[in-house]
Amino acid sequence: MICSLFFIFNELFIEYNTLIYETTSHLERGEILETKLLIKRAKKGDKEALIELVMNKKDEYYKLAYVYLKNREDSLDALQDMIVILYENIHKLRKEESFYSWSKTILVNCCKRMLKENNNTLSFENADIHEFNEGYEDKDTRIMLDMYLSRLNPIHAEVIRLKYLLDLDYETISKILEIPIGTVKSRISNGMKILKEIAGGECKDG
Repeated sequence: MICSLFFIFNELFIEYNTLIYETTSHLERGEILETKLLIKRAKKGDKEALIELVMNKKDEYYKLAYVYLKNREDSLDALQDMIVILYENIHKLRKEESFYSWSKTILVNCCKRMLKENNNTLSFENADIHEFNEGYEDKDTRIMLDMYLSRLNPIHAEVIRLKYLLDLDYETISKILEIPIGTVKSRISNGMKILKEIAGGECKDG
């Protein structure tokens, strides 16, 4: 009796998991199809389609901009600049599946241009700590982390922020920054070693 019940339960469990998998796959395929259709419309000059594409990933875009600019106003300005550039250049996009990595590369370049125009004066001291503090226990932790990162070479700090603040994988970082995956890993590794040395040295001094 128990064996029979176990067998029935096992069959139902397998059937349930199969149903969940198929449902998820259908949803994902639907999203991919919808995205491709929106891109086709955007490439023909449909502004609303382009805005919808951006809005579908608005949180990802905003957090990416914020990692560089560290305040809401500048981050939103960078997003607006990105949208303008996308609208003017989306007809050049060859691979539709590359839209989001391509657009994020453009956003990063917009952020870097804004930093350059401001003579790189943006630092952790100017950051709105309450605006982007997911994963941190308190604002002091955030300030301390930014202080350490500000002492790194910018190329090291950049990849570490993308990896550990946005939880992006190596491949995604590689596509956004348009550098080889090996370079991403090397910069993260070197940057983390320097961070440990900085933190370790301060602990000894303390």
